[in-house]
Amino acid sequence: MKTIKEKIEYYKESLDLFDDGMEKYKFLIDQAKNAVNFPEEYRNDSFKVSGCQAQVWLVPIFKDSKLSFFYDSDAFISKGMITILCDIYANRNPKEIQNSDFSLLDMLQLNTLLTPGRRNGVYSMLEKIKEYAESFSDK
Repeated sequence: MKTIKEKIEYYKESLDLFDDGMEKYKFLIDQAKNAVNFPEEYRNDSFKVSGCQAQVWLVPIFKDSKLSFFYDSDAFISKGMITILCDIYANRNPKEIQNSDFSLLDMLQLNTLLTPGRRNGVYSMLEKIKEYAESFSDK
């Protein structure tokens, strides 16, 4: 399995293939199409990520000492971003997530691609992932 850093580098290389922002947006939307089906019973406020312009749900799944997620959004760009974040951080020990260098995500240069509102949403998604990792780190 790839490390968190290797996954981030993979997405950076993928985004670097595109010259303009619209092609990068299309890449994000294509990632949304890779999302797994979201169980409807989790589509409620207790799993909503606050701070996102779109509705985003993030549900922790802790099994065999690994943290994974169910996730969804009602907007394609947000769904693409949560799909990428969950691909990077899911199926890992919570301590590994907690100890990772979250500034590595800056390599993706989302600050130049996304609007301030969407950047805040991505930051909120990342904060929720960190929060879940913290809550399961003692288990």
